[in-house]
Amino acid sequence: MVQLQSLQNSVESLRLTAVIDTALCVGAGGSTGSLADKPIIRNAQNQLVIPASQLKGRLRHECEKLARALRWAVCESPNPNTMCSQHINLLGRFDHDGYQARVNDSHHCLICQIFGNPSLRSQVQFDDLICSNDPESLSEVLRPGVTISRSRRTAEEQKLYFLETSPANAELAFVGQIHFQADCKPWMKALLLSGLHHIHALGGSKSAGLGWLQWQIESETIGQSAWDFLKGGESP
Repeated sequence: MVQLQSLQNSVESLRLTAVIDTALCVGAGGSTGSLADKPIIRNAQNQLVIPASQLKGRLRHECEKLARALRWAVCESPNPNTMCSQHINLLGRFDHDGYQARVNDSHHCLICQIFGNPSLRSQVQFDDLICSNDPESLSEVLRPGVTISRSRRTAEEQKLYFLETSPANAELAFVGQIHFQADCKPWMKALLLSGLHHIHALGGSKSAGLGWLQWQIESETIGQSAWDFLKGGESP
């Protein structure tokens, strides 16, 4: 029988806060109750939310870029057929510029060891980031936009739409946690923290200036051996 108390004790958590510098647009297509074509996501308490799935996917992408920059071989997500679960058929993909990847005995790259894949459980779980401000104090903000024709590079006729965003320049704080399994290694935390600092915006319309943020992260002590491992040192 699984003891919930034992599971809770086996998990270490890291609290993080995303302070939004500009308006945020995390849309929920198909939602009702708003005049916007793309309303912003809210939970049952009407609080603004950045979904855990968005944070995890974006963080995985940033960690992949960092791992490749450090000359670690990384599989090709999110297609299961090109991920480490099919490593037996992808041995050649794990050579990078003549550098043989250092993988564990299960033949999983660094990223899959952290985030998991179809054959390996994740070492980290993510909470939704929830806005701590009173929902009643946040008015609905609608931003108009128009669809652009990619071929003609002009506005499409009768293609006006509205996005719902959070209030601009309100410095809203979105709070959540990352939960690490008991056997999560120090280098995994080091890579995750590095990836977080490479995320400067979340949500839609980032190129238009929406969703830019700053992170406030609890201090986490990570030994030098973990950083040395990521740079190519021996496994800690």
